[in-house]
Parts: sequence; structure tokens; C-alpha cells
Amino acid sequence: MRILVTGAAGLVGGEVCARLVAAGHSVTALVHRNPDIRANNGSAVDVARVLKGDVSAAHFGWDEGQWLEVSKGHDLLIHCAATVRFDLAEEDYRAVNLGGTANALALAEAGGMAFLHVSTAYVCGTRDGPIREGDLLPDSGFANGYEASKAAGERLVQASGLRWAIARPSIVVGEHASGAIRQFDTTYAAFKLIAEGRVRHMPARPGATLDFVPIDHVAAGIVAIAEAMDEAEGGIFHLVSSQPLPVERFTSAIGAYPHFHEPELVAPQDFDPTQLPALERRLFRRVAGLYASYFQRDPHFDDSAFREVTGMQCPETGEAYIRRLIDHCIEVGFLGRETEAAE
Repeated sequence: MRILVTGAAGLVGGEVCARLVAAGHSVTALVHRNPDIRANNGSAVDVARVLKGDVSAAHFGWDEGQWLEVSKGHDLLIHCAATVRFDLAEEDYRAVNLGGTANALALAEAGGMAFLHVSTAYVCGTRDGPIREGDLLPDSGFANGYEASKAAGERLVQASGLRWAIARPSIVVGEHASGAIRQFDTTYAAFKLIAEGRVRHMPARPGATLDFVPIDHVAAGIVAIAEAMDEAEGGIFHLVSSQPLPVERFTSAIGAYPHFHEPELVAPQDFDPTQLPALERRLFRRVAGLYASYFQRDPHFDDSAFREVTGMQCPETGEAYIRRLIDHCIEVGFLGRETEAAE
């Protein structure tokens, strides 16, 4: 297939491009500023073409000729481009996550492309319990503007009239076998502050769980859906572990390393960030607090439709996997070694 991937320089987009190329597809990579397309292992991906464009701009900022040439030259558009930060203003989410999706849909419509939209499992909002792929999107109850904007983007996709499918990853972290990840952002920033003891308290509800999913399962899943679009059309697919990890087990895995700090988990009703020490208060407000809601939920994502269409299932993601993630962070210097902590 001739496939256009938006957000191709991103963490997930780059690995998706690598796997598409390896499978023999002709890949056009759409980037904003960074032209380097890299797999999760850091290797360069030999895509057929790299295009610069701004998904938030009409026609991606291209003239009419380029817009038509690109739209007619591809069979499938995989829309990975999005802002994944949790601390932006509503207009920023509207421009990129909503406007960018609308512009990508317009490009696909102009060329008769199929459309595979990469969203997030957390469009379920703050709901607990079973979350099925076919559940209706909530109108409210989101923990942040990112979740709300991704839900709004999904509504555009479903109303588009195109041949579409939606892929919903949960919390994307390192490769399953090694824990390796190409770049440390989003969740990892909060994790570092907690492990190094700069944020020592987190509001957490008893029974809350986290759904960490390896990046290789996510990227392989997106490619599998892309290659099965005839069967996947009109479907919503969870790319998740389906093995929710209790928050207490996650924090105890951190504390099992003697030079790391296991945070104190405080009942949300008893947590008052204004009472934290000054530095911890600032770090909580600016970084760790953005992810606090994930320590207070217990969603159980069902991935039956994904498994039926692709035959894939996420491998085990318990404490042993968490230790592999931490070990990789130490190996590459993102987290300090025990000797460094002692010094």
C-alpha cells in the first residue's frame, strides 16, 4: 500500500513507519519541523518520501497543487500527529488535536483514502470498570484537555463518511523485551520526579490501576489494523495491556530499588498540595500533578475486537516488565545508578 503517516517523527509514528517499511509498504512521512524518521531503537527509517506540513493549518500549509498531488497519491492515511501534553490551553488542543484531525480527514477525502486514526484509550474519561471498544464516547468527565480533545477528534472521524478505523493505545512505555524507548517524555517525566524523591507524595485512590502498554505492541497493532482495513473498517480497537497494574504495585516496584524513593500514596480527599514543601509543591503542580488523575482510576480496557481482527494479544506486563523499564532508564542515564545516588 501507499501510506501517508502524519506525526511520523514522533515516538509512535516513527516506529509505525519502520514497521510499515519493513512490511514492504511505500511510506510517505509527514513531519512538522523535525525531518528525522526514526524507529524506537534510534535507527533511521528509509521512507519513500518526507514531507513537511502543519496539520493545524488548512491544506497543511501547502498550495492546491501539492494538496491534490499528495491526496491522490496514497491509499491510506494513518493519523498519528497530536499534541500529547496535558498542560496546554484549550485553543492549542483545538488547533492540533481537533483541527489537525479535521484537516487530515479533508486530505483523505480529497484522495479517497482510508483513514486510521490514532487516539487514546483514555477517551473513556474518569470512568472505572470495564471499558469496551464499542462503548459510546462520554460528553464530559475527562481528566484533562488532552483526553477531551482526542474524544472530539474521534467524533469527527466517525462522522466523516470515510472508510475509517480508530486505534486507542493506553499508557505507551518501553519495548516489552528490553524496556527500551527512544525518548523520555510525558509519563516518564513524572516517573523520574517520583523515583528520585523530588515528588514524595501522590494522591492515589485505593484500588486504582495503571495500564502500561509496550510501544512495540502498539506500533505492531497499528500496522496490523492498517493491513486489515477491509475487516477493520468502522471499528474501534484498544491497544492496551488488558492487565491493569495496581498503583501500589507500581510504586513498590520503584521502591524495590534502594536508591529510589517509593512515594507516599495519600487518599485524594486528604491530599493538600499547598501543604507540600515549596520545591515539591512546584514540581507537583508543573509535572507530577498533571498525571495524578491516573493514580485515581480503575479502568479495565477490553480489547476483544482488536484481538479478533489482528490475532494479537499484549504480552505480560506485571512487575517484571516494570523492572525492565526502570533498568533501561538506569542503563541509558535517564535515572541515576545506585553509586551515583550514594555520591
